[in-house]
Amino acid sequence: MAEYNPKNRKFQSIFEEDVRIEYMKPQKGIYKHFKGNKYELLEIATHSETLEQMVVYRALYGESGIWVRPLSMWNEQVEVDGELVPRFRYIGDAAAEK
Repeated sequence: MAEYNPKNRKFQSIFEEDVRIEYMKPQKGIYKHFKGNKYELLEIATHSETLEQMVVYRALYGESGIWVRPLSMWNEQVEVDGELVPRFRYIGDAAAEK
C-alpha cells in the first residue's frame, strides 16, 4: 500500500472515498423497511464489474428470499407523509430475532 502523502491528490481522493464507504457500511442485523417488512443484513459485497458496494440481505417473511441492493440505496432516505425517513432502519441483532 502506498504511503500517505497529503500532496498526492489522487491518493487523498482514494483514501477519502475508502473512509466514506467504510463510514456508510451498516452493521449486520435486523432492519425494518420503511414499508414495514423486516430483513436481515447478511453481508456487504463488492460488484465484480463496477466495484460498487452491495448489501446482501434476506427477507424475514414469505419464502425468505435473498436479495442484493446497492449500498447507496440501502442508506437512502425516502419521503413518507412529507417526512424523510431511512429506507432501512436498524432494529436489532440477528441472534435476538432467531
